[in-house]
Amino acid sequence: MEIEDRPENVVAMGWSDAEAALALGVQPVGVADWQAYGAPYVGPWAADLLDSEPVEVGTMEPNLEAIASLEPDVILDTRSDNSQERYDLLSPVAPVVGPPSDVEVTYGTTWQGQTLQVARVLGEEPRGEELITELEDRFAQLREDNPEFADLTIAVGAYFDGQYGAYVPGDTRVDVLTELGFEYKPELEERAEGAFYVDLSSELVEELDADLTVVFPIGDTADFLNEDPVLQGIPSAEDGRLIVLEDPELANAFSSGSTLGIHHALDEVVPMIQDSLED
Repeated sequence: MEIEDRPENVVAMGWSDAEAALALGVQPVGVADWQAYGAPYVGPWAADLLDSEPVEVGTMEPNLEAIASLEPDVILDTRSDNSQERYDLLSPVAPVVGPPSDVEVTYGTTWQGQTLQVARVLGEEPRGEELITELEDRFAQLREDNPEFADLTIAVGAYFDGQYGAYVPGDTRVDVLTELGFEYKPELEERAEGAFYVDLSSELVEELDADLTVVFPIGDTADFLNEDPVLQGIPSAEDGRLIVLEDPELANAFSSGSTLGIHHALDEVVPMIQDSLED
């Protein structure tokens, strides 16, 4: 795979690859809108960094014609399903940069791994290391300020298309909370079998019980979650240790996996956690 030292036409196909490029000062010409933001297809915490609106080129089913028309020097796909089929689909158009070699969980590229992978390809490695250090330092300060987090377990869930599910380590949402010092409930990880997410039947929703439970809706409002007797009946909910991320922008930032989005999420999530644990 041969990539120019500083590729100019960059198509960002992987989850939050576009935001990683923007954080590094590089304008993607094409992007995949994984979180259904609509134009300009990145989170509002990243949108101000765009000089012009990029072309939306599909997500799970890439629009190869649209991608090819942009004449990309490189296609970023660093957080994806890691499949050979996806690589084989994209690689005839331009060189494809996939996840780091040590990523085993689908969509399991860490924010550090993505930032560094994209920075290397775009010739912005020093800036990439700065971004990583800045966010790692913030996590370290938050752990120091909140030592009680280290003694508590967490579970992270979502409600999508009438079904609950849980994220597991390797997913960026879980990683944000474990980097704050929390411990993850191992029972859920065993159910995931190498995926980043596991569906939970109504009988298994209680598996989301932990010292702190964080849940958000995908493509729906939070009203159902606040009223659902199944979710509200788990011990953490009854004890006031359930956080429902009602604001879609906050849920998207929490899910973004980019340095830009994580900074935005921490601004709001940490005070919510502190309030929940004080009650």
